[in-house]
This record gives sequence, C-alpha cells and structure tokens, in this order.
Amino acid sequence: MGIYLNPGNRSFRTILNEIYVDKTGLIDFINRTINTPRKLTCFSRPRRFGKSFAAKMLCAYYDNSCDSRPLFDGLKISERASYVEHMNKYDVIYLDITRFISTAVSVKDVVANIQKDVIEELREKYPFHIRKQEKVLADALFAVSHKTGNQFVIIIDECDALFREAKEDTALQKEYIQFLRGLFKGGTATDETIAAAYMTGILPIKKYGTESALTDFREYSMTAPKRLAEYIGFTEEEVKALCDKYQMDFEEMQLWYDGYSFSRMKHVYSPNSVMNAIQEEEIQNYWTQTESFESLKEYIEMDFDGLKDAVTMMLGGGRASVRISTFQNDITSFENKNDVLTLLIHLGYLAYDSEKREVYIPNFEVAEAFEAAVSGKEWGIVGKTLADSERLLDATLAEDAEAVAEALEQIHGSVSSVLNYNNEASLSCAITIAYYTAKRYYGIVRELPAGKGFADLAFLPHRGTDKPAMIIELKYDKDADTAIRQIHENRYDGDLKEYFGNLLLVGINYDKDTKGANSKKHSCVIERV
Repeated sequence: MGIYLNPGNRSFRTILNEIYVDKTGLIDFINRTINTPRKLTCFSRPRRFGKSFAAKMLCAYYDNSCDSRPLFDGLKISERASYVEHMNKYDVIYLDITRFISTAVSVKDVVANIQKDVIEELREKYPFHIRKQEKVLADALFAVSHKTGNQFVIIIDECDALFREAKEDTALQKEYIQFLRGLFKGGTATDETIAAAYMTGILPIKKYGTESALTDFREYSMTAPKRLAEYIGFTEEEVKALCDKYQMDFEEMQLWYDGYSFSRMKHVYSPNSVMNAIQEEEIQNYWTQTESFESLKEYIEMDFDGLKDAVTMMLGGGRASVRISTFQNDITSFENKNDVLTLLIHLGYLAYDSEKREVYIPNFEVAEAFEAAVSGKEWGIVGKTLADSERLLDATLAEDAEAVAEALEQIHGSVSSVLNYNNEASLSCAITIAYYTAKRYYGIVRELPAGKGFADLAFLPHRGTDKPAMIIELKYDKDADTAIRQIHENRYDGDLKEYFGNLLLVGINYDKDTKGANSKKHSCVIERV
C-alpha cells in the first residue's frame, strides 16, 4: 500500500464512519467503460460537491492491495451485475494534484515530481520491470503492464489545480497537458496499460480554441452532466431521507441548498452544506465558511458590457442569458461576460438552465455570497439597497405606504439605470432587490397562479415565520387603488388568505410618462386582510 500506487481503502472507510449518502452507482458507470473506447472519464464540479469523496471511493473499489468487499456489501453497487467482476482487480494510481503543488519547492517542479514519485513507488512493487533511469511515467506503466499483464486504473483528483494555482504560467500548463497526453494518448500502449481513468476537478479540461486538450476523454460538467447528473450533488429524494432520519426541516433545507437543475435531475442540492446542517443540527450559510466572497467579487466586477446588468437582474430574482461555448476552461482567458458567467456556473455560484440557456442564483445560501460581494461602493445603489432592505420590509409590515412608495421610487430609478426602466421585468427586479432581506422569511414567487389569473409577486412565509403573506400587484400610469382592486376582483388573495391567515395586499403604481415634479412618480396602497 502506497501513497500514489494502491493507496488502499482507509480513506473511504473513514468517509463511511460519518453520515453517508450512497453514491456507489457511479462505480457501475465506470465499470461499464472499462476496456472500452469510453474508458476515459472527466467529471468536473464545484468545491464542496463531493469530488474527493468519489475519487477515494473509486480507489477503494478498484485497488488490488486490499479487500474492500466489507465496505461495499449492502451499498447500491453490490446490487449491480458488475460488482464482483471488477472489485479489487487493478493496480490503482491515485494523484491528488493539490498535494503535489503544496509539497513542491517550486510549482514549476510539480509535473517532474509527479513522475518521479510515482515511478519510485512503482519500482518498489515491480523492481525488475522498470529501467533504472526511467523518468517518464507513461513508459514505466507500459513496461509494467507489458511484462506482467496487469492493468491500471488511474484516478486524478483536482486535475485542473495547476490551471488555477499557476494561472499565468502557460509553459507549466503546457508541460502538464503533455504529461496527461502521454498517459492517455491512445493506441496500443494505452489500450494495454489502462483499464479506465477518472479525472475530477472544478473546471472541465482546458480548451485551446474550440478543441479539448484531451480529446479522448468523455466530459461531464455543471453545464452538461448528462447521465451523471445525480452524482453532481444530493438529489431531492436523498435530502428528504436525511431530513426524515435526522429530524431536519426539509422546506428550510430546500430554501438554503437546492436550486441546481439539469435536464435529467431537476433538484440537486449542495452536499457539503446539507451534511454540515445535519451534523451541526442547524440550517445556515456554510458556503461562506469555506469560500471567500472576494473571488466572486473579483469576477462580477470585470469590465465587460452587460455583466453588471446580468448580475443585477439575477439579484432581483431574474435570469440572464448566457453563451457557454467560448469559455476556455481556465480563469484567465475571459473575452466577454459569457465567459465570466460560465466560470461562475462551474464554481457553483450560478445554476444553468441548458434548455433556455439561462443562468440564475440557485438558492439563499449562494445569494448571501452575492449580497456580500456587491456590498462595496463599486455597486452603488444596488449594494445600498440590499443593506437597507430590512427597513423597507419593516415599513411594509407596518403599513407605511408613503415610506414604501418613496423608497421604491428611489430604488427603481437607480437600479433600473442599468436595465430597462420602462419595463415590467425591470420594476419587478427592482422590487425584489428592494425586498432582498425578505428572502430570509419568505419564498418570493413571480407570476403566482392565483384566483382568476397571476399575482405579480407573492411573498409566501417560510414555515415557523410569524410574518403575514403578501401579494404585490404592479400597475403603470393608473393608480395603486386599481392594483388593490384587481387583487380582489381576480381573487388573488383567496387561497393565500385561507392558507396563511394573515395577508397584506400591496398595490404599487408607477407613472412612467408624467412630466416635471411628478415624473416617474410611484404610489402605494397597503391593505391588511
């Protein structure tokens, strides 16, 4: 048992000693690729989404230096036909690239150190099969496999770390890519040597132009997880089961940690946050405990046309269109706002709707990271509005219609300066930003089906909240009383009144065409039911 060659199953055993969500179905997926043209897999996803757990699970399953059957018996993989066929049958090479970076005297030595250290361990097990002066890992692996018939499963964790840690060192990056190409170049050597390979990182494989640097790999990512969507994070069924077992509030868990959605899996939760909430017996923001908002701030303040507009719209609960094809899968080659938004998808700060090609802020936990990132003077009125949103909510609940109208007038004018002022989506976005703090107490739904139509905005109290539900109806060039009258006539308030009991009706009118002192005047009427 070594560090890089056949590391054993101790790490996975430790994982099983805590609360464990069974993701061993991924093993069956890899088993079905072994010794096929599909045997090279790259599966990228954000920090805190279980990448290293999966890598250690695969090590434990394939490593021929240990007996892992007691660990996997009873898990999902034990029910699959491939279970016994491939268990503990291969030499495993496990490379954690961040470990090599942290132990290198210079980051420039990383690629050479990987080859030297792994070859040393190989030579300990196969002393008569590797040339004394061998320095190329791919050749050493081929020599062992050719002479013994043994095949390798190669598992690389944090495979993109050099592109993040040495982001300006293009020579080192090219050396690393050449090293990987040597391992996985295809042809007889790779077919004979490698049974399967699994790489995982935050970013997909680096691109040069439109081509992947490692074209033989099949890629699965936050923009296209395909069949592996259920392994991105926790599914809704898994979170419900955890909440039932550990007596946690599922609706609160959903509010804080849900929001990632894919064509094959509509509800995916941030796994690290769910696990922390259960272990600490408290639902709160665990994202910002492991990730500084400073990196997010750096990206969303980049000087690209339309970027601030898109972020402002998403802060207001809206979505932004995105084109993901130009992103080069690194953190330096930005050419436009689309590249920045695509990076934020891979970092987990944004969720991606592949059908509509839109991005949005996935949940309340990540929204708090955005709130912190726009708190500086660079964001002007947007940051100030978020900071003042608690006072606006208090004024609304106190039924101070004049104060609400005055505040919304100022906010709408300022926030909409980067959007389209005379636009209902703009007003709705501005109001959602103005009531940003309300997300702590409410689920905010746009165009809620109610009565004989759709309520513009509905504020639905979270379980355990003593605040009233609210319906906000928006009007242009009419009056706020007309908005209240429409709520009653279309019976928007009927179901909500019966379900929540206490209910506030808020009518807001915006005179967009008036002149002089009354130009762009807002008015508000609040009625308690």
